[in-house]
Amino acid sequence: DNLSSVKNVILVLSGKGGVGKSTLSVQIALGLVHAGKTVGILDTDVCGPSIPKMLNLENASIYQCDQGWVPVFATDDKKLCAMSIAFMLGSKDEPVIWRGPKKTAMIKQFLTDVHWGEMDYLIIDTPPGTSDEHLSVVQNLKGRVTGAILVTTPQAVAVSDVRRELTFCWKTSIPVLGVVENMSGYVCPHCSECSLIFSQGGGEELAKQENLRFLARIPLDPNLANCCETGRNLIDVFPDSATLKPMMELQVQTDYCCKSR
Repeated sequence: DNLSSVKNVILVLSGKGGVGKSTLSVQIALGLVHAGKTVGILDTDVCGPSIPKMLNLENASIYQCDQGWVPVFATDDKKLCAMSIAFMLGSKDEPVIWRGPKKTAMIKQFLTDVHWGEMDYLIIDTPPGTSDEHLSVVQNLKGRVTGAILVTTPQAVAVSDVRRELTFCWKTSIPVLGVVENMSGYVCPHCSECSLIFSQGGGEELAKQENLRFLARIPLDPNLANCCETGRNLIDVFPDSATLKPMMELQVQTDYCCKSR
């Protein structure tokens, strides 16, 4: 019932860790809010929650209403909110040392007991892999997933892991909205020249081979890293950043793919 007023549910997936799922989840959400949408972010990485830091919500806490837990609002106009286990820990350095059943029970509570309210998009940031957390999300959403965004870096080792995630989506009947190639080159903050540190094209080639939409190619950008570290919005702080254009294109493509389904 708490998800009945959520129009679109998007999973951000990748079989490999460290490819930027949380960063892109936050940037997609901020872009959608900039476009006038109401957005929520659910952090299902129980052992490594990072969404609160990226939204400058590390000192926030949650409370309950009659309908369940109330998510933490990240903007004054309440267009963006988030839920994470980090809001329930005693300190930001406290580890979560849980076995699989306890983690899946926590994710089930996030999906059933959080009062999200009326919302255009719920973006679910996931941990690496295709195991307990992912199965818990899919089983509890019961066909309510609008689609998944697959995130990879250009290297072959990352693309091979994302292929496994793609197979997971097929086996669990999750529609795939498209592929994002993250860390595709490095943008110098002084001259704006892009250097191909990790090569380029792996994500785009995967999309072509599997007949998927290629959503965006996002370069490494120190300005974006700075925003994630300090919980600021790239659009507001670095409006001339070379990364802003592909990020906005990713937001537009995401919105279009959901509307066209």
